[in-house]
Amino acid sequence: MSELFKDIPEFVETDIGEALAARTETLASFRELGPPDLCHVVKSYGTKAAQKDIGSYHYISGAEASSSASLAAYLNSLQFHIEETPAWFGKGSGWRVRHGTYCCFNAFSRVDVRVEVRIPGGVDAYVVDLRGERHEATPEIWQETYLAALLRAIRYADDASYRLAGYRKLDPITSIEGEVRFLKAAEELFFNGWQLGSDPEVQVATVVSNHLTAGIFKYFADSFRLERAANLFEKMYGRDPEVAALLAQSYIGMNEEIKAVQVMNAALKQAPTSYPVLLAQVDLLLSKGKADWARQVAQQAVNSAPSEFMTWAKLAEAHITLGEFDKALLALNSCPMFTFNERDLHRMPTPRHSHLPTKKFIADSGLIDEESARDNEADVALLRLPAPGLRGTFSKAYELLTLLVSKIGWDELLKTRSSVFVMEEEYRAHRTGASVDVREENGHADEDASTRGLSSPRMSEDANGDAIEKPPAAQAEEESVTAESYEGSAFANKRLCDRWLDNLFLVLYEDLRVYTIWRAEVSHFQLQHMSYKKTGTEWEILGELALRLHHKDEAKDAFQRCLETKFSARALLRLLEMYAAEGDLQRTLNAAIKLTAYHHRWYMESAYPSAIAHAIYTLGLTHGLSKIEYTLLSMNLPEGIFTLMRSYLNYGKMFDVEGAEY
Repeated sequence: MSELFKDIPEFVETDIGEALAARTETLASFRELGPPDLCHVVKSYGTKAAQKDIGSYHYISGAEASSSASLAAYLNSLQFHIEETPAWFGKGSGWRVRHGTYCCFNAFSRVDVRVEVRIPGGVDAYVVDLRGERHEATPEIWQETYLAALLRAIRYADDASYRLAGYRKLDPITSIEGEVRFLKAAEELFFNGWQLGSDPEVQVATVVSNHLTAGIFKYFADSFRLERAANLFEKMYGRDPEVAALLAQSYIGMNEEIKAVQVMNAALKQAPTSYPVLLAQVDLLLSKGKADWARQVAQQAVNSAPSEFMTWAKLAEAHITLGEFDKALLALNSCPMFTFNERDLHRMPTPRHSHLPTKKFIADSGLIDEESARDNEADVALLRLPAPGLRGTFSKAYELLTLLVSKIGWDELLKTRSSVFVMEEEYRAHRTGASVDVREENGHADEDASTRGLSSPRMSEDANGDAIEKPPAAQAEEESVTAESYEGSAFANKRLCDRWLDNLFLVLYEDLRVYTIWRAEVSHFQLQHMSYKKTGTEWEILGELALRLHHKDEAKDAFQRCLETKFSARALLRLLEMYAAEGDLQRTLNAAIKLTAYHHRWYMESAYPSAIAHAIYTLGLTHGLSKIEYTLLSMNLPEGIFTLMRSYLNYGKMFDVEGAEY
């Protein structure tokens, strides 16, 4: 007999209720969708005369937060996860859940909705605001809470930032009726979506760019059912022409490109400066090989929203595709960069005890190997690569820089950089008589930077070479000097490379240096007919490195070698995506089976949305779900594992994903 749950994670508190108090204190720090839900319970042991209590908690998403009754039902269900008390122990003397509190953050109104259950006894529901004060939970608050909880479950499904210990993930939508309810709530709160915030690449959340629209798109796109999203966006488009961007993306995902073009054309007649619609056009044009047209449209988007990162990033991408590498660097240098805010998470006291049980059928399956200390060893040079630490706009900008270097190579990239940016030696040669460098004057000089200098007047060039004013965010890091100061100098028409881009060049240099050494070592060992050995973690890092630098084959080989050495969920996930894109049925299913077992071991009990489900439905487009099911049957999987794998197919059949009919 134990006071702990058999198959649910939990953290036992030192002082009962400390987790709830910590969450209340942290409420004001939640900036966007909020953290996962918190479930706190008090368990009691013995009779009333000699009763012992303990408090514990776990994180959860996917529980229906539409009413106090639905959350109370979850709390009540926990009683059945405690080990049964032997009959000889006496009735009423074993451990039982006596009290439970479910906390769910309402990201629209920025309040915490809480449901308290006393077993046996009543149910109380109330709202806690950012000051810790209680209020009544109104029907409007419940609807917002329900939708916010759903969006967390959808958006956090595969987010590495939320790979928390003790985080239980359930299916957020389990029926057709549940999906209809989701769409109805999304429709009613659609124009409040900006209150939730947005992805870090978007400076200001809008009706089109926010966590609500991103959640809707992810949910339906991953299962190739964008017609349901399109139906919703069609209704919203009538009220705001910018929604055409979402509607067009949905049509494109449905292979209805003519409809998409018609919608975007009509929307731009109503709102010519709608940059989301312009960016949707850019994506379509690039996908059709019309990079010259895409560049012109991207320039219009920059003119419409010069302070948004994505407009400049798309312009840079169009220049890269066209081979205009100097202009691509200038556009990249003009990107406004935003500070990355970490995900909303709890700050909890250290628990007295952590309980992370493994279900027996997972442990018996043999699909997840225990890692040894040797498996996790890696060369310091690999562990310290700075690129994996990039976030938000800096990560997106680095992707463009790596795309650029993959096209022209490092040496040519350096030549291009020196042709458009002022280099250190040029600056030193012409420093005498120049205006004081504003950066140094303000104490912002970076002596470790690889480029330095003064810029021309604060202008950028559009696709045709015409000057346009740069946005304030891009101007902030530049210095303006008089033309007379540098008349006839070697860099009179050059720009100053912003410090953040300068730093990305250093990050890129480190990636390329390590990659070059690795490939040289591989070639050497092959010539000598020797075995080239690395630890599992080293292979995993090298695979990510190759992927960053657009060397897919080398990345695939590294991830496969990683799995020969140790179990790696990250390597499996990367290979799952590659195998599914290639239509490799057997290898995709092998990776999916191991990942499913791993996810279930760590309480990710949701079939959809997930990267695994997306990979299986990708296969379904070619093979059909019936063939996938027959293949799984032929593999003689352990019963529990087969049941888990069939849950993806059951979802696909219930919601009629493409391929479900054959």
